[in-house]
Amino acid sequence: MREIILDTETTGLDPANGDRIVEIGCVEAHHHIPTGETYHVYVNPERDMPVEAFNVHGLSEEFLAEKPVFAEVVGEFLEFIGDAQLVIHNASFDMKFLNAELKLLGFPILPMDRSTDTVALARRTFPGAQASLDALCRRFEIDLSRREKHGALLDAELLAEVYLQLRGGRQPDLALAGAEKKPADGPAIVQRQARPARPHAPSAEELAAHATLVESLKEPIWSAGDD
Repeated sequence: MREIILDTETTGLDPANGDRIVEIGCVEAHHHIPTGETYHVYVNPERDMPVEAFNVHGLSEEFLAEKPVFAEVVGEFLEFIGDAQLVIHNASFDMKFLNAELKLLGFPILPMDRSTDTVALARRTFPGAQASLDALCRRFEIDLSRREKHGALLDAELLAEVYLQLRGGRQPDLALAGAEKKPADGPAIVQRQARPARPHAPSAEELAAHATLVESLKEPIWSAGDD
């Protein structure tokens, strides 16, 4: 099962207001485990960079001015993701921006059912707990020391580790070592160790004490029919 863990950085919060994608980072995974294959690109948004967005990701208008526009990278991006399921933290945000860019160029949009939202997955797994990427990294003891600012590829790499843990870790289907197993189509088999029978014969002292007790009895019922 091929999946693409994906993250974007943008100039703002809403493409309907003219905000654009400025960075895309993708990590390929098979059966929830990263393969080492990645895709990363900076994108010239063809507009200014609001200070609020710059403070989040640190990508300046001057830096992005020399990068390709989305029309120049859309082909390689679509080729990389192929028909894989997209794993995204707060999927509605990134999908909204990706589809806005695709629509501008006349490409078919990506349906929402192609995305797996790790925010929703985390909230189902840990009800009431914080579901931000930072909070989940701390929960799973994932190193955050490199994350001074948001970055699409770095965040996708961190999310890949988080997603693997949310799906059960590297060996989610292995039973605990040493646990008894039962046949797939039968009852559990319990093996018991055979033990030798314990001796029950009375000792000489016990026999002598018993004889003394019997002699002391007056008219025991077992002697009533002797006369």
